Amino acid sequence: MTSDQHSSPLASSGLHTILGANGVIARELATALAGAGLSVRQVSRHPRAVNPADQLRAADLLDAKSVSSAVAGSEVVYLVAGLTYDTATWQTQWPVVMRHAMEACALHGARLVFFDNVYAYGAVQGAMTEETPFNPCSRKGEVRAAVATRLLDAMQRGQIKALIARSADFYGPGAANSFLNLTVFGRLRSGKSPQWIGDPASVHQFTHTPDAGRALALLGQTESAFGQTWHLPTAQDPVTGEDMVRLACAAAGRPYRLQVMPEWLLGPLGWFVKPLRENREMMYQLNRDYRFASGKIEQALGLTPTPYPAGVGATWAASR
Repeated sequence: MTSDQHSSPLASSGLHTILGANGVIARELATALAGAGLSVRQVSRHPRAVNPADQLRAADLLDAKSVSSAVAGSEVVYLVAGLTYDTATWQTQWPVVMRHAMEACALHGARLVFFDNVYAYGAVQGAMTEETPFNPCSRKGEVRAAVATRLLDAMQRGQIKALIARSADFYGPGAANSFLNLTVFGRLRSGKSPQWIGDPASVHQFTHTPDAGRALALLGQTESAFGQTWHLPTAQDPVTGEDMVRLACAAAGRPYRLQVMPEWLLGPLGWFVKPLRENREMMYQLNRDYRFASGKIEQALGLTPTPYPAGVGATWAASR
């Protein structure tokens, strides 16, 4: 991804704090921030340094005092936490995590960047854009819509300076828990045929994690970006599941093979494999076209997303 920044960066180069350190997006973000000469504070229960000069702050995002202490002194805070993929956990914990992040940022005068997904949109005809209304059709989507709405309302009331940055399903080096790693890259590493759940002929666009990290860092440094919702740079080729598997097989030097798991198997398998059980309500994303438009950020900040062949090649090379 390349950038010719079109908007003015923030005048200060103060402390940039990452709530939810250690995940792949947090790592890419930390690398990009340090590359821009910014100070980075990593915050999680057990934070690890990405850059030699990173500050490490142990904190529980479910504890208000802990979050407030971690945010103190920050200019920009990035909420990139990934909670256990479990509906009950999301319902109880996401509202708390968002409340604590918002309260801490408001108290300490920090700007908030919220890394979000597309679950709140529900099933969409055509491309998802920043103007797509919330219409969740899953319990997880209802949770994401509620926390995003809370933040948007506070932004409109002037209680906090923030922005929302959304990603499509992502893939990339180190994205161990991504859909593509679990069903495609991981199986190729094990000498097995890639699998797909849903309709492999449907369009399904993916965001490359290095692109997401660099764009988040740039948004956090851009004054005019706050008060808005942004879709992170995502290649706009109408790739299908079959296309992504072909690219992965080619990168791995293997003949193209694909196993399609019948949807009816998710029921019985879900009793034994919890991620499959939790994914059943999200099948609408895999049984129809999943198009994610990112023209707004590409035009505003001069960003160009990584093409799928290059992204898949880099992901496979890192996975080996």
